[in-house]
Amino acid sequence: MNLRPVILVFDSGVGGLTVFREIVKARPDASYVYVADDAFFPYARRSEEELVGRVVPLMEELIATHMPDLAVIACNTASTLVLPHLRARFALPFIGTVPAIKPACIASRSRLVSVLGTEATVRREYTRGLIRDFGQGCDVTLVGAAHLAGLAERALRDDAIDDDAVAREIAPCFVASGGRRTDTIVLACTHYPLLLDRLVRLAPWPVDWVDPAPAIARRMTDLIGPPTAGAPNGKACAVFTSPLGPPPALAAALARFGIGEAAAAQGAAACPCRPGGSATA
Repeated sequence: MNLRPVILVFDSGVGGLTVFREIVKARPDASYVYVADDAFFPYARRSEEELVGRVVPLMEELIATHMPDLAVIACNTASTLVLPHLRARFALPFIGTVPAIKPACIASRSRLVSVLGTEATVRREYTRGLIRDFGQGCDVTLVGAAHLAGLAERALRDDAIDDDAVAREIAPCFVASGGRRTDTIVLACTHYPLLLDRLVRLAPWPVDWVDPAPAIARRMTDLIGPPTAGAPNGKACAVFTSPLGPPPALAAALARFGIGEAAAAQGAAACPCRPGGSATA
């Protein structure tokens, strides 16, 4: 493993920043390339065939361009559908993102747990299999939020979003039955922690919100080791696959996450992280 590993973080949009934030805490000395496939967002509306046909060749380009030591697929939809194809195709270590059902069900005291994901995530047999295998006897409610990821994208861009719209998306998560109430909600989309303050405020009663990002950071350090003692912090940049590039509000948000440069590109070649690259497409 390189003394300063290169870690690629991949998502359909900006939701993967919630994972990026945690893994940077674990390895601040690494270099990071954050890739947002915003030209194909949202993934939840794509078929498995479409996603495999999109992500596998895009990942091939990203690997050739940036030569990462590890890739994090910071997207539940891509992880459940495309990750097996990526692992079969490339020798690079991949870490996926899956709903944190097991720790949520272990922690629940009321035994009423909800899984808040995209409509595609909650439909998938993979998610239902996690409930069968790790549900710990809990009553688990699957809630498919049609618009919450898009609302999170807009919020990060400083667009105004309606509290009522967010409240409608999360309302089915809150179940009261036989004197018990939901006490734990799994955030099964990496976009959703971007709205966490708002989710807490709009919840009809307090619950524990379970974010998988810390577990992903722990898995990363298991694979590549702890930070190098005394090493300076690494650099991070972003590339967006649409030709538009981030607007000023999003560029400012990226800077708050520690990403100083971002580029728009058809693919990945213009990313400023690439040796000799620039911050413009």
